[in-house]
Amino acid sequence: MGSQGGFGQSKEFLDLIKSIGEARSKAEEDRIVINEIEILKKRIIEPDIPKRKMKEYIMRLVYVEMLGHDASFGYIHAVKMTHDDNLHSKRTGYLAVTLFLNEDHDLIILIVNTIQKDLKSDNYLVVCAALNAVCKLINEETIPAVLPQVVDLLGHSKEAVRKKAVMALHRFHQKSPSSVNHLVSNFRKRLCDNDPGVMGSTLCPLYDLISEDVNSYKDLVVSFVSILKQVAERRLPKSYDYHQMPAPFIQIKLLKILALLGSGDKKASEQMYTIVGDIMRKSDSSSNIGNAILYECICCVSSIHPNPKLLESAAEAVAKFLKNDSHNLKYLGIDALGRLIKISAEIAEQHQLAVIDCLEDPDDTLKRKTFELLYKMTKPSNVEVIVDRMIDYMMSINDNHYKTEIASRCVELAEQFAPSNQWFIQTMNKVFEHAGDLVNLKVAHNLMRLIAEGFGEEDETADSQLRSSAVESYLRIMGEPKLPSAFLQVICWVLGEYGTADGKYSASYITGKISDIAEAHSTDDMVKGYAVSALMKVYSFEIAAGRKVDMLPECQSFIEELLASNSTDLQQRAYELQSVVGLDARAVESIIPMDASCEDIEVDRELSFLNGYVQESLNKGAQPYIPENERSGASSISNFRIEHHGPSGHSLRFEAYELPKPSVPSRPPVPPVSAAELVPVPEPTYHTQFHEAVAPKLSVSGTGSSEIKLRLDGVQKKWGKQTYSSSSPSTSDSDIHKTQNGATKRDVPSSLSSKARDVSYDSRKQQEDVDPEKQKLAASLFGGASKPEKRPPASHKASRPNSHAADKSNAEKSGPSDGGAVKASPQPPPDLLDLGEPTSISNATSVDPFKQLEGLLDSNEGTIAPGSSSSTKAPDLMSLYGDTSLSGQNIGTANLLSTGSSDANLISDVSHAPDRNGHGTGSAVTLSTPLSKGPNTKDALEKDALVRQMGVNPTSQNPNLFKDLLG
Repeated sequence: MGSQGGFGQSKEFLDLIKSIGEARSKAEEDRIVINEIEILKKRIIEPDIPKRKMKEYIMRLVYVEMLGHDASFGYIHAVKMTHDDNLHSKRTGYLAVTLFLNEDHDLIILIVNTIQKDLKSDNYLVVCAALNAVCKLINEETIPAVLPQVVDLLGHSKEAVRKKAVMALHRFHQKSPSSVNHLVSNFRKRLCDNDPGVMGSTLCPLYDLISEDVNSYKDLVVSFVSILKQVAERRLPKSYDYHQMPAPFIQIKLLKILALLGSGDKKASEQMYTIVGDIMRKSDSSSNIGNAILYECICCVSSIHPNPKLLESAAEAVAKFLKNDSHNLKYLGIDALGRLIKISAEIAEQHQLAVIDCLEDPDDTLKRKTFELLYKMTKPSNVEVIVDRMIDYMMSINDNHYKTEIASRCVELAEQFAPSNQWFIQTMNKVFEHAGDLVNLKVAHNLMRLIAEGFGEEDETADSQLRSSAVESYLRIMGEPKLPSAFLQVICWVLGEYGTADGKYSASYITGKISDIAEAHSTDDMVKGYAVSALMKVYSFEIAAGRKVDMLPECQSFIEELLASNSTDLQQRAYELQSVVGLDARAVESIIPMDASCEDIEVDRELSFLNGYVQESLNKGAQPYIPENERSGASSISNFRIEHHGPSGHSLRFEAYELPKPSVPSRPPVPPVSAAELVPVPEPTYHTQFHEAVAPKLSVSGTGSSEIKLRLDGVQKKWGKQTYSSSSPSTSDSDIHKTQNGATKRDVPSSLSSKARDVSYDSRKQQEDVDPEKQKLAASLFGGASKPEKRPPASHKASRPNSHAADKSNAEKSGPSDGGAVKASPQPPPDLLDLGEPTSISNATSVDPFKQLEGLLDSNEGTIAPGSSSSTKAPDLMSLYGDTSLSGQNIGTANLLSTGSSDANLISDVSHAPDRNGHGTGSAVTLSTPLSKGPNTKDALEKDALVRQMGVNPTSQNPNLFKDLLG
């Protein structure tokens, strides 16, 4: 062999692999790879490299890419290798490009022709290599180039080619379903292929198609059952066996498909019962692949229409999983049990102690899966035990993502199944205290609503006790060092609303506690805002009760600090507090009534109570209100309907800038421009009275020098603050639909017979050996006899906690007030599918700057037909930029911009300009005036003067702007 190593590779290549494997650190590995890159850069560009050597270099590039380094310098050589006639080189090239390139890479276009040629090859190995590349590299745009040839290969004599052709069509369907929708019947035909490999490859695209539309494939139930029966009876060749299981992966895919077809269909499910039961009996639980098939059978049984015998067999299989010492099989058992309890909750009761053992297992993944099972099993009788367990587990983990998920589940279960409002408040306190800012803000709002509404009945005593207990718990909790902002807002609101309601705590004590919260969280403006509102409520209730208000020094300093705050919201709240404290008892009672947080608030959006005042002011000569969008000139001018009442004393000035003075005295000055040469604004666009009041017409004085006045009303402002938005963002309050997670029972015969019940969790242990604590916990979770089922108090509505989470429509109306301004509910968003008459608002959504400039043209000039003559010609706007350098631009566009032709010619030229694809829509643009090269001072001064008169001062240095906009 000489310098050759094993497998025909050079010793240098083998040494590279060995050194990479022996590298002790990432830095050492990087040094080896970087050195290899330098070697390959030199070697790969040498002339007349033998094919064997080039193939080795390409494989070494694959190693470089696999280890995270850039080998793009060698991509083109891999593409060239796909063109090679040698089979080994071609397959190496295809392997390399599928690893190097993605479907959007620039080099893909160089491979498409090669793939088309190889798909027609007589060597089926070359065809297979090309089909492999098709699955990896062909994108949506290049699918039509190879699709006909791939379809023809479905009838190839070699089964390997047919199999890969089916895989390629499946890939096309995933990339672009519309391109192969007319070919889905080919999948049905290949299902009857004589080769089991082709049939098995067809199951994958059929599974995707059935997932999208189940009803269109109901007729295939009999075929799938027949195929599954043949596989289970070992009619396939021995080569398809895996660990003595006949074609297990085909069985798993068929079971998945049958689960989809039998879901909610009793007739289709009845055809599957026999074969699914046979597979469950024949499955070998001693191997992993046998357990995988058994688990898939349980999933199928839980999806199709229930059958008592199959449910009994599934319960036995779950018992085997849970009794196994392997954590993986226990995980399968817990997951399968979660699927079965949706059909029959009795199945879970047979495995109480097994579930408790999994809950206490040190394996964190198994523990999390068990919590998911308990979440599905929760009901009013066991909600307290399950939620307490979840909170304890949430306190022990540091994963914020999973902690957020556990917190949301605790809140959801507490809202749905809370036995009492007191328990709900205590549970929410724990969740807020230990989950921090990971809790959703809506939970805080629901908690405040619950405390404000109480039990929802006329039992005032119970409501008062609920609020008093909430105040006491918050006074005790607020000393904790780390509390989330949302929870502090709840505490401030409750203390302000009910802190002094029962008379147990004085106003000075409550206000001192509120001031402590604000001082401890001085950087949180939201908490400080809630604290100010709480202080205002406490002082208002004291004034309304006729008691004297003694503001504590710390409260006084806190208010004085907020009076000078940078936040306008905090400033307003502080000033409101000062004003309220100075009012009498009757006024305060009417402004902030006691316990009125749940009363409906009607908002007059139109402020109709001010109509009389407005009309009186208009009669006295006041100016009418002009909406902000109309003031900015950004909306459609046709919507302006402004009535002028009296002369305006403060109107805007619309005089143009002074004409520039020539810099060279020897040159003649720019002649004055007459009023006839200016472009008037079209009259029909504006209201007549609007012209008279706001926009005086252009006038020229009778003296020698003309004073030019330009009407620019209605043109969008280009400088300064943008004050108009064409579309206001529509806010939609996304409702979170909470689903019942308790076990949903179907009609199942009660004979999950004694055979299933005899399968206990652990036959190796005697009943007297079980820990009594576990028995007690199991009885609590599964509703055993050792713990009676808790009933909510008679005064409490059963649906109260759930209604707090579900009622989103009244949240804005009846939610608690924090003392700030009341926010009105936004208007519903417009229907985007409404294709009715366009409105003026939709017309103003996008503003084209050239359309605004065209607004300065006379309306009559804009309608001149090409070829007709006009007596009055306005200056060509585009010719103002004729001196702009147009290097690298299209000559037609350059001539169009530089010509000084009339408006009619400009419109004609633009209408005949080439479209974006380069195809002309009319006759070619022919202009006789060539581009002028070099500066022209006189022309520049004249154009600059005219530009300033027009009020247009372009600053862009990019001539592409006009090319893009004009064609």
